[in-house]
Amino acid sequence: MKRPWVVIASAAAIVTLAMGVRQAFGLFLPPMSVELGIGRADFGLAVAISNLVFGLAQPIVGALADRHGAGRVVLAGTLVYVAGLIGASWAGSALGLHLTFGLMVGLAMSATTFVVVLGAVGRVVPAERRGLAFGIVTAGGSLGQFLVVPGAQMLLSEVGYRLALIALAGLVAVCAALAIGVAGKPAGGAQAGPDQSLGEALNEAAGHRGFWLLNAGFFVCGFQLVFIATHFPAYLDDHGLGLGIGASALALIGLFNIFGSYLFGLAGDFWRRKYVLSGIYVARAVVTAAFLALPLTAGTALGFAAVMGFLWLGTVPLTSGLVGQIFGVRYLSTLYGIVFLSHQVGSFFGAWVAGYVYDRSGSYDAVWAASILLAIAAALLHLPIRDAAVRRTQAA
Repeated sequence: MKRPWVVIASAAAIVTLAMGVRQAFGLFLPPMSVELGIGRADFGLAVAISNLVFGLAQPIVGALADRHGAGRVVLAGTLVYVAGLIGASWAGSALGLHLTFGLMVGLAMSATTFVVVLGAVGRVVPAERRGLAFGIVTAGGSLGQFLVVPGAQMLLSEVGYRLALIALAGLVAVCAALAIGVAGKPAGGAQAGPDQSLGEALNEAAGHRGFWLLNAGFFVCGFQLVFIATHFPAYLDDHGLGLGIGASALALIGLFNIFGSYLFGLAGDFWRRKYVLSGIYVARAVVTAAFLALPLTAGTALGFAAVMGFLWLGTVPLTSGLVGQIFGVRYLSTLYGIVFLSHQVGSFFGAWVAGYVYDRSGSYDAVWAASILLAIAAALLHLPIRDAAVRRTQAA
């Protein structure tokens, strides 16, 4: 068995690159929309398809990782990711963008991000330190956003979006080497309890109300995050602040989420995760309402980005931690993959509906209001979750 720190470091680096590149896509909306002659709804649909495919493939990809190991899955996903970015650089229409940015990148993301690598980490870290380990890996996604987004903006300014995408493809290719660090075929362990088949694990989760409440809450998370990541730079540009402020805002989200992911993951080792999750959603609603109530300036935009960034991916170590806490880690990638599917369905609507509403009304106001209401609903949904570990008999 690999040393835990090797698996954690490799997983964090993979997420850093895969998520960092993905979070830069919002910067490509204005130049690609103009060059390809498409609307924001068309670009938003490409991102929406990516997120939907990301989610739809996740349970299957998670099951493959649980069976064959994370390393092989990450390697395959890296190859598809690189091909998707290069293909997007040469796309000449909305359809080409939907196939590359949408289908190919979505499939690749399912194999190179949280569900696959957190399953590998969960099996080498003791339960009492799992929240901290998950937080460190999740923070990798934020570090990537902080480091990659400004670089992507610079590339866009200097060489245009086509060469910028090819450069980002080269960056993603590094994940192929990092896959070695999370490689290894999973084995059933004592900490998973009595042996289960995959079908038994799925039936167990399907009969647990808390599993479906986690799905509902994660839908909201996906809606909020992808709406902001995809449309916030354009929203600021519409109000005269420029894409430079949008890039700085996305980078600040990544910077502050490094701390948020780590601290919320750590908090899950000390306090009940469902209450911490409720607190995150309440805070998101309050912060968004305050941002909309204040005058829009560079300062308020960056302040909103910093605070929202602190709350950004703190849900990931807490939600994945709850899945492992309730159902064990043997099929963690599979079960968390299903929950993550709900997150990506929310992401689909956050990306596409926001673009659709803007193209029809010329404003994002209705989407901001929906984001606040959904956050309040998510906070309430987490409270009744029964978070004790399920009890199994050996016969099961």
